[in-house]
Amino acid sequence: MDIDKIYAEQIANEYAPKQTSKVIALKKLDKKAKTPANVFAYIFGVIATLILGVGMCLAMEVIASGIVWQVVGSIIGVLGIVGMSVNYPIYKKILANSKNKYAQDIINLANEITNQE
Repeated sequence: MDIDKIYAEQIANEYAPKQTSKVIALKKLDKKAKTPANVFAYIFGVIATLILGVGMCLAMEVIASGIVWQVVGSIIGVLGIVGMSVNYPIYKKILANSKNKYAQDIINLANEITNQE
């Protein structure tokens, strides 16, 4: 039957050595260029948000009470807001540097793919 032949080909394809295509290599390079900026942005953003949260808790007297803790909480909260505000510009800078680092390899590989067809 035809179904047996199709099934046998599918199984054989699972065990056959995989060929890495240039498109897959291009996707990997693109991901490699963008990963450092994304990791930084997520980690720094979470830390800045937590700092803001601690500052808000102190300022609203959830954690500690007293005027001194309100002032300290306000200062900590402002630091968290500043951290969140500078996160995106820093992300863009890291992304631009990373893209410049891999630009030539990505362009060469993309040209090979487009000229191959």
